[in-house]
Amino acid sequence: MRYADRMSRVGPSAIRDLLRHGADPAIISFGGGYPDPALFPTDDLRAVYDELLAGDPSALQYCPSNGLPSLREHVARRLARDGIACGADDVLIIQGAQQGLDLAGKLVLNPGDTVVTENPTFLGALIAFNPLEPTYAPVRTDDDGMDPADLERVLAESPRARLLYTVPDFQNPTGVTMSLERRRALIDLANRYDLLVVEDTPYRALRYDGEALPTLKSLDTEGRVLHLGSFSKILAPGMRLGWAVASPEILDKLTLLKLAADTQCGTLNMAAVSLYLDRYDIDAHIASVRAVYRDKRDLMLKTLADAFPGTTRFTSPTGGLFTWLTFPEGFDTTAFMRDTALPKARVTYVPGASFFAGEPEHNHARLNFSGLSEEKIVDGLTRLGAHLT
Repeated sequence: MRYADRMSRVGPSAIRDLLRHGADPAIISFGGGYPDPALFPTDDLRAVYDELLAGDPSALQYCPSNGLPSLREHVARRLARDGIACGADDVLIIQGAQQGLDLAGKLVLNPGDTVVTENPTFLGALIAFNPLEPTYAPVRTDDDGMDPADLERVLAESPRARLLYTVPDFQNPTGVTMSLERRRALIDLANRYDLLVVEDTPYRALRYDGEALPTLKSLDTEGRVLHLGSFSKILAPGMRLGWAVASPEILDKLTLLKLAADTQCGTLNMAAVSLYLDRYDIDAHIASVRAVYRDKRDLMLKTLADAFPGTTRFTSPTGGLFTWLTFPEGFDTTAFMRDTALPKARVTYVPGASFFAGEPEHNHARLNFSGLSEEKIVDGLTRLGAHLT
């Protein structure tokens, strides 16, 4: 079979074979980005689906490609409370924020065009963009997000830059949050260099400390920010529902691309989320989720400090699902997991090298704290730390 050239950029993750062991109940896996299933509002969702299936069968019918109007209205109202001026017609319902990455890449990238990313960046974004055969221009990133001076340097050296991708709130994989000053600088540079800015915000509602910063979309002065969000981390990921908000010109084109890809999201799931938002208090639900995750984060950070050698550094995220570990230069987290963490400690995590769009750095790892019980967080980190000292 002859395959398209783009398939050379599509392949299994280098860590897939290692992480598949996470299904073994004897292994404690910090590798996924999973929410805690015990927090899913299953009783409320069961009631919602029962009501829908017992009533009007339109919940099983086709609907507009941009999504069920009632759900788009709910999303628009929530975003307006977060400072994004939009109405239902400014919202596109998508198959989780991940589909938004795929559509954004198709919208602006030709082979050889440049995607500007944080360094490191979300592995799922690289997976989405790779089939479009771009080049990547990573930007130095620290505890305040993308460094504007380095971003300006990268853009000056990247004449084919078309798309800037960022997770400004509790970034995946590092957990850091972009400062307000840097958000404003990013918008100014995007305007100057004519970029589509893809603002990915799946964790934005999961803030545990401090006050929320403005979204990039709320700071957008030229209609070039595509804001992506998701119900996966605040409701249930299996429903596969998210949203995209953009200028009318961009949104119209994204809707055509979605129509070509899958016609629409599932009407039943969209109707279920819309009815859930009518019947129940999702803000109270999110508050209860935040309380649990805050405790898990605190426990993970304390256990890391107690069980790991002092030469190991880790981020202290104010929200989200992850912390990012940095080991001394020369330490290889992929080799350590293969040779020690998995066979001896019976623990897995995500080695950091896969998160770098450019030259990989091998002395990092991403740990998730949301998907495990507190007992397993302590047990897994203690086991792992015993092999590091």
